[in-house]
Amino acid sequence: MNKRSGLMTALAVAAALGAGPAVAAEPASVVETYADIAHAKYQDSLETARALGEKVDALLAEPNALTLAAAREAWRAARVPYQQTEVYRFGNVIVDEWEGKVNAWPLDEGMIDYVARDFYGDMSDANRYYTANVIANEQLQLSGRTIDASVIDASLLQDELHEVDGIEANVATGYHAIEFLLWGQDLNGVEPGAGARPATDFDLENCTHGHCDRRGEYLEAATDLLISDLEWITAQWAEGGEARAAVVDDPASGLVAMLTGMGSLSYGELAGERMKLGLMLHDPEEEHDCFSDNTHYSHYYNAVGMRNVFHGRYVGPDGAVTEGPGLADLLPEAERNALAAALDNSVAHMQVLVDEAMAGRPYDVLLAPGNADGNAKIDAAVTSLLTQTKAIERAAAALQVEGVGIEGSDSLDDPAAVMQ
Repeated sequence: MNKRSGLMTALAVAAALGAGPAVAAEPASVVETYADIAHAKYQDSLETARALGEKVDALLAEPNALTLAAAREAWRAARVPYQQTEVYRFGNVIVDEWEGKVNAWPLDEGMIDYVARDFYGDMSDANRYYTANVIANEQLQLSGRTIDASVIDASLLQDELHEVDGIEANVATGYHAIEFLLWGQDLNGVEPGAGARPATDFDLENCTHGHCDRRGEYLEAATDLLISDLEWITAQWAEGGEARAAVVDDPASGLVAMLTGMGSLSYGELAGERMKLGLMLHDPEEEHDCFSDNTHYSHYYNAVGMRNVFHGRYVGPDGAVTEGPGLADLLPEAERNALAAALDNSVAHMQVLVDEAMAGRPYDVLLAPGNADGNAKIDAAVTSLLTQTKAIERAAAALQVEGVGIEGSDSLDDPAAVMQ
């Protein structure tokens, strides 16, 4: 992704005008809250992943429609706190270097398991492992090497398979690999309906699609690995953790991380890569949670996560509140009010997408070609994020924070390149 231009000009103008922060809080207390909320969010992500692990164990012990539904619901619940952590990306190097293990997307699912060839195809010019099907093959030829895949465990997934050959679509770990294993492919295109993998895909006594033992091994290994990865990142934000120290020990850098994370998630990642790109292509494969049709909630909780940082307040799944001075407490009234309104507006537009899904019109239906009303609702949400990004830039200028770099996206910055 490219960087947005123009931010430093705004900073220079603010400096020339003598704009300065309000005195309701000090930067040190604001970044302390920022770190506290990060720890709370990752802790909640960890706890909900552990709950998912319990449901996966129950599914594998007794595969049936009820245990599969429970595992799917646990996956959805695990996404709620995690999606609110994504505002900690982009500005925090430790998070960025780690994040690809747990939330990489989109993925070429044929590398993992069976696919419907008439829907998915047999090959990809961009990925030689497009249909490698790890679950069906105990030996794989990858990167000019013979890989022993007879045992599917964390080492195989993270050390041998994940993004093999540097191909980002070779996603072997994380939420979306688990999502695919729980739901299977969504073969409905831009019509209503998510993936419909049967519970018998995990049933050793009544196996469908073959290799049910290995499919269960993969699901268990991927879930255990997600838990261990979340344990690691949670520790980084605890007292004495490296990620926490990076912002708390240097409040100026902490403010850069806050504004960079908010701006980049708002603009390049959410408005661009996750929303505008799919809308331009009218491609359901570009929706974030494409197997489960949970995309509306992923986008909604991304927006909520940005608002958490601004207000310095986070409410966990159990109702526990983590709060303290937030970015709002540093800003002059005009910039504070403008950004507060922009964040509320973005959350409201994401709520529209949630409401549509609850009414039987999930995200992939909204982005269908010819669905003018659905397209307009997505585009309105994108526009709200663009307005929000401008408000974030003005906030950075008002605070005279230098070094903020907001990630861009071709879908917003160079649309013609997307269509080539």
